[in-house]
Amino acid sequence: TRFGGDQPVYINIIRDPVNRFLSNYFFRRFGDWRGEQNHMIRTPSMRQEERYLDINVCILENYPECSNPRLFYIIPYFCGQHPRCREPGEWALERAKLNVNENFLLVGILEELEDVLLLLERFLPHYFKDVLSIYKNPEHRKLGNLTVTVKKTVPSPEAIQILYQRMRYEYEFYYYVKEQFHLLKRKFGLKSHIRKPRPRPEFFIPSPLETEEPIDDEEEDDEKWLEDIYKR
Repeated sequence: TRFGGDQPVYINIIRDPVNRFLSNYFFRRFGDWRGEQNHMIRTPSMRQEERYLDINVCILENYPECSNPRLFYIIPYFCGQHPRCREPGEWALERAKLNVNENFLLVGILEELEDVLLLLERFLPHYFKDVLSIYKNPEHRKLGNLTVTVKKTVPSPEAIQILYQRMRYEYEFYYYVKEQFHLLKRKFGLKSHIRKPRPRPEFFIPSPLETEEPIDDEEEDDEKWLEDIYKR
């Protein structure tokens, strides 16, 4: 808008920071099943000792790939271009939250993707009409199965705890976005479509919020809320 243009409608989706890190770590080395079927090597220039570096060794012995600032990823994106956005801390965290509140129509959670799609269809029907039906189409599901990262393993509990400590600001931001997303679902009377999760190991940090039942007494404000978003 500083250059006379219209403000775009910003949307995004984030995921659990440790899961995102693990997927990136193994995808860089081994790719997904599409490459596996075609005998493609992901990142051909990577040395063999690096490609097969044990994830626990990488974390516990502080390899650059598994330590800051490499783990400070989501907040800088939402924080912006200010130099302090690259420094893990409260300043970047609060600025990222502010940008989510002031500039984004929706920031969803990947673990609740079907609910994200339902909200997008409601907010932006011109672009997302029938998006959930498309997503559930068997051909799409088949393609989705091929994009799963191969050879991904779960680090030891000790290594996971270290990752959580290194990503504490990322998790503060993730849970803040998750809380706002759940409030948004409640506002629009959206019942959760989350599949029952598999039991999580004890060393995983449990989510502090669960999706609550819809609120019925605010429905009259739904359209006004959308209008306010577009005026920003």
